[in-house]
Amino acid sequence: MGIPGERRRTVWRLVVVVWALIVAVAGGLTLWMQDSTEPRGPYVWERTDPGDARHLPPCPTPQACAYVTTP
Repeated sequence: MGIPGERRRTVWRLVVVVWALIVAVAGGLTLWMQDSTEPRGPYVWERTDPGDARHLPPCPTPQACAYVTTP
């Protein structure tokens, strides 16, 4: 009866190896596809003037724009 246990271990090892390969390939594809859609170049913070908030459309509800302060 030692053969079924050994076979079960072999099947589990195969399942784990296949799962690890699928995860690695899917992760690589995700990174490759993500890199291909993002623009290349330097990333910088955009500087804005605090007075630019006046040019935004009005808030639909007061709760939606609670963070905006008016001068």
